[in-house]
Amino acid sequence: MNLCFCAWSEPSYTYYQKGKQKRLEQTKRRGRRLSIIGFLQPLISFVYGLVIGGVNRKSYIQMIEQEASDAEKAGCIRIIVLDNGPIHRCSYVQQLWSKWEGQGLYIFFLPKYCSEMNPIELEWQHLKKDELAGQMFDDELELAYAVIDGVKARAERARNVLNLTPTLLVNFSLHSYKFSHRPT
Repeated sequence: MNLCFCAWSEPSYTYYQKGKQKRLEQTKRRGRRLSIIGFLQPLISFVYGLVIGGVNRKSYIQMIEQEASDAEKAGCIRIIVLDNGPIHRCSYVQQLWSKWEGQGLYIFFLPKYCSEMNPIELEWQHLKKDELAGQMFDDELELAYAVIDGVKARAERARNVLNLTPTLLVNFSLHSYKFSHRPT
């Protein structure tokens, strides 16, 4: 459900002149980490938030509260499947589960240590390996913009391949890409 990025990414494979070594100069400054938390509904929506530092209970609850509110307004059941991160199961959050269920939001958990069952983990992997690999960032803001641009690029490719239309909705630091099928 959440992932951390650092200002340095591993270099990708490239060709270079024979006898020369590729050099990527790193900045002296080691920045704070940029964390991302998100909800993925394949082919429908991808909602994510960026946080400098770690994702804390407050950020997590804010996103879940928004999802619960949206479910209540829509009058339909919404199901979220989570990994077993500590903030997902802390006692304070557990006290909110019944409130969220009353709003139409139900939470289920993947088995422990089964991140491969979580489709959003594949999205994070592609974002890091395909969109950010081999890049250096001077600061956290530049990294945040690169992550946003990477998500936009992935959404655009999905739109082209799957005939979907992405719409960007911005709410504070939360970004939401909603996809809708084009009429044929």
